[in-house]
Order: sequence, then structure tokens, then C-alpha cells
Amino acid sequence: MIYPFYFKTQFHLIQLLGVKARNPAELLEGIKTVPLSSIYYHTHRFLQQHHYLSPEPPNDFAYWLINILNLRELGELFAGVDTIRFRSMKALRAEFIRILEAYLSKGGNTVECAECYEFHFMSCKTFVLPTPYIAHDVKEFVKMLKKISINSLYFHIFEARMRLEREENDFSAWLKGIGKVKIADEISKLDPYTITLEGLRKKIIEVINRNAKY
Repeated sequence: MIYPFYFKTQFHLIQLLGVKARNPAELLEGIKTVPLSSIYYHTHRFLQQHHYLSPEPPNDFAYWLINILNLRELGELFAGVDTIRFRSMKALRAEFIRILEAYLSKGGNTVECAECYEFHFMSCKTFVLPTPYIAHDVKEFVKMLKKISINSLYFHIFEARMRLEREENDFSAWLKGIGKVKIADEISKLDPYTITLEGLRKKIIEVINRNAKY
């Protein structure tokens, strides 16, 4: 029996946590203590808010270190973290902690930012909603994929794997479940952090059309 794929969407309620950092040491303390939803927000928000711009945007931590504290070397270490190789936000947090602890243990510059330029930790509460789009087979899946919003695409690709800590994105999981293993594997191998969301939509459709027999 083939279970249909129910496309969902989401919206975020942004929250200011009341935690701020003026220097790398305070940034380290904040990263250690804020909820994982805050780490997710500061490493993924740009992907959804600026989905038509060029890929590989810096995460908020890297941006602040480079542009506010002028700590380019440290900021580039943050920007260079390969997010896709981490399977959980806990592991991603640990990598940021490792970078900062190594930097501080070597006597790295602990310059403080000017007043009003502190790093403010934020978080977001995610609300998941149903959509009218349902796919019963691969042909319908492609048809619906062309119609869903960017928020829906983002939810099934990014939220499912990183924030919800599933083994793979929702699309690949469903395709495997209906026996389309090759298509599922190709989609799983796409790096969603190096292309825009619209570009990602097109690539997924291309993969399916190239391999599916309607």
C-alpha cells in the first residue's frame, strides 16, 4: 500500500531571549546555554528569508565576528563550518563551542564590541500547518512540488533533517517508502546549503523527471 505524501508548511514566531554577547568569551557562554532552537535560528534563517539571493550566506555568528568585532580569522572558521555534515543541532552547537574554546585557549583576541552592537541571541517557535497539496504517486508529487510555497519546501528539506533530527529529508524518506530508492538517494545527496531554495526545487524536479517512468 502506498501512503500519500501530505505537504505541510510552517511559520515562525521569533523570540528575543534576553541573552547577549559583547566578545568571543560571552558568545561562547551564550552558545553553550541558549536552547538548540536558537542555534538553528542563527544558522538557518538567512536561507529562508533571502531564498532568491546567492547561496552560502554566512551564519549570524560569523557575520557578527567578521563585521562587528573585526575578527576575520575566527569569523571565517564559523562561516566555514559545513552544516550539512551535522545530523543534529546538538552536534552543530558542539562544533561552534570547539572552535571558540580552541580560539580562547590560544589567547585569541577578546575585543569587545561597541555599545548597541552586541550579539543578541534569538530563537523561534515553529508552527506546522497542513496544506491542500497531496501526492499519491511520483507524477502527482512533481505536480505538487511545483505549486508548494518556499516555506513548505524549506520545512520538508531543512526542518525535517536538522531541527527534527530525522535521518533524511521528508521527500527522500517518502520516495524510499514507495520503492523509488535511486531517486531518494539522489535527492539526499543534493547539498541544499549551496543553492537557493528555488534552485533546489528545480534540481529535485530534474532528478525525478530524469529517473521516473510515468
